[in-house]
Amino acid sequence: MKREIIKTLDGSTTIRLPEWDECYHSKHGAIQEAKHVFIKNGLSLFENPISILEIGFGTGLNAFITFLESVRKDQAIDYVGVEAYPVDPKEILEMNYAEELEATEYESVFKEMHLAEWDKKTVINSQFSLTKRKQFFHEINDLEIFDLIYFDAFGYRVQPELWSTEIFQKMYNSLKPNGVLVTYAARGVVKRSMIEVGFTVEKLAGPPGKREMFRAFKKV
Repeated sequence: MKREIIKTLDGSTTIRLPEWDECYHSKHGAIQEAKHVFIKNGLSLFENPISILEIGFGTGLNAFITFLESVRKDQAIDYVGVEAYPVDPKEILEMNYAEELEATEYESVFKEMHLAEWDKKTVINSQFSLTKRKQFFHEINDLEIFDLIYFDAFGYRVQPELWSTEIFQKMYNSLKPNGVLVTYAARGVVKRSMIEVGFTVEKLAGPPGKREMFRAFKKV
């Protein structure tokens, strides 16, 4: 499938799949979306320490922004990113996240994240560790390990199977009691699947270019 690097409206880059008319991040602003959905409405709810599962490691943008937050807040984070189809290293070199985030002193960290061995924990610094797992989402079988899930799969329009009740059951099982899942999605069918497996779902204002998003809680 053809892939192309594009610049989103906030100046940050992403990867676009023309055949699907789908991007790894919002064309309205990759960085703005990541900060709004995953940091403001997810990570900010938690204090030290925290374990995070990302569904769709992709370009590594969410992991990198979360690392920067761990530095800013002196917060201990154990980060696990699941990806079935890793991004080509040549594409990673074209991502401008360190520059756009005014964090060029950590550009080596962004590269280290992508060079890190798959299925092995990598200690980035004393506060942040990263494990990249090369697996399909339906293969996830964690039980009450994570405090927070970043659900950043390709959209329901192109891959509805990634937003199924089966997948959200795995997400629910993976979360600790009172854990949280955040996603840019706001479709009714997605909400119904979340509720069916036990989540309590709330609708929040979305990032630029998107009216709404979901946040789901595993309340016990």
